[in-house]
Amino acid sequence: MNKYYKKIRLILGDQLNASHSWYREKDESVLYLIAELNQEASYVKHHVQKLAAFFVSMQQFAQGLSAAGHHVLHLDLDDSSEFENLGELVLGLCVRYQASYFEYQRPDEYRLLVHLQDIDFVAHNIVVGHADTEHFLVDFEELDSFFSAGKATRLESFYRKMRRRHHILMDGDEPLGAQWNYDAENRSKLKKTDLAEIPTPLVFENDYKDVRDRLLKHQVNHFGEMGDSLVWPVNRKQSLELLDFFCEQCLPNFGKFQDAMTSNSPHAWSLYHSRLSFALNAKMLSPLQVVNRAIAAFEARPEDISLAQIEGFVRQIIGWREFVRGIYWVNMPTYAESNSLGASRELPQYFWTGKTKMNCMQHSLSQSLETAYAHHIQRLMVIGNFCLLAGIDPDQVDAWYLGVYIDAIEWVEMPNARGMSQFADGGIIASKPYNSSGAYINRMSDYCSTCHYKVKEKIGEQSCPFNSLYWHFMHRHKDRFGKNPRIGMVYRNLAKMDGEVRDKALERAEWVLENLESL
Repeated sequence: MNKYYKKIRLILGDQLNASHSWYREKDESVLYLIAELNQEASYVKHHVQKLAAFFVSMQQFAQGLSAAGHHVLHLDLDDSSEFENLGELVLGLCVRYQASYFEYQRPDEYRLLVHLQDIDFVAHNIVVGHADTEHFLVDFEELDSFFSAGKATRLESFYRKMRRRHHILMDGDEPLGAQWNYDAENRSKLKKTDLAEIPTPLVFENDYKDVRDRLLKHQVNHFGEMGDSLVWPVNRKQSLELLDFFCEQCLPNFGKFQDAMTSNSPHAWSLYHSRLSFALNAKMLSPLQVVNRAIAAFEARPEDISLAQIEGFVRQIIGWREFVRGIYWVNMPTYAESNSLGASRELPQYFWTGKTKMNCMQHSLSQSLETAYAHHIQRLMVIGNFCLLAGIDPDQVDAWYLGVYIDAIEWVEMPNARGMSQFADGGIIASKPYNSSGAYINRMSDYCSTCHYKVKEKIGEQSCPFNSLYWHFMHRHKDRFGKNPRIGMVYRNLAKMDGEVRDKALERAEWVLENLESL
């Protein structure tokens, strides 16, 4: 490695895109910087597997760049401990290597963009430049043409624009199959006979002992189960293997069972989901690459993979993922402070232990703590639904979701948690609260059959907490949602409910809210 470099280029932990134009040419005057930082490990309390996945992936990316002939400086927590924060690191190394130019790829988190923009490069006569990450389907400069700050935008319209723009699952100007959305066919529950068919998930055995040792040495506060090895993909090769596995083994039933949940399978945590979100969000894979590979599988095996299966997957990648990014950026930084329902209760301690008598919560929380993963219905309609009904402070909900999940980066986590899940944004991302009683959970899972609580009871000591909490939520927010056409039937049912039963259900909910920790 040279003693001095003309230019330093920063690569963040979620910018592991080997296809980026930066790397097309080798330049002896450029030093690529990849660094583990205590600041990035500690800005929220993280799951140990999340920290490890990013740190191991960063190390492997650095090794790959070096092997390709680029000059790379990879710093672990030991190496970077002399620097207090990202700004000190960047300036310190620019001075050390006498670099007069500094470049970065535009961060996808608002806080990191602010960090970089606040660095006083002028005082050190350093010229600053930035590049696009070359990952998303919508350029950052285009977001304002799709989204407006503080105004509601709906997924379906955006999704159709993406399909047309990239000619994905299209027949000319019309959607393939003459239907845009097959969501109604994506709500099947797993029967007992289906459980044996769930594929054994592809997992990896990546060693991360060195990372664990560094986290302990530097007293990085973390949580979650460590496991013997890291099962998540930590490089492009493994990410492609997982993509191939999904297309071959899971895609034929992905859409059909994408909302299903079970506790009666050793593969309950994976089911038919791709588990590609970490690889995508770290940019080891591109969204178009993932979608094109899945569509190729659909076209090659139409007898196994129906249009409903592939459409459900495509909608998640080019629809929802791009959609929440736009919502995030056009509404930051005020979005991070939104709390339209005035929720203020404390997050219960069992979110950190999984120890609760509510079987759906116990299973979803324990799985999250064990694997750093839960699929979207567990996140939205079990854990998120509980937080919404109970009125948990969205700041605490945000921090938990951001810390626990392997794929949680603020641009994708915050609109999902604070917006879609908690309705804290007042309806920017969703036209109604995504809440339910225990009936929905019972319809989509087998959790309720072995639960301490009785899902069909609204009142009484063994009644499902979701039931009374649901009616309490709708009752206390009647002025807000009473005229919402999407949930008018709920209020008609509430009005028709036997007065004594309604009062007892609300009384039961009050007890639940006062005793959240003991549920």
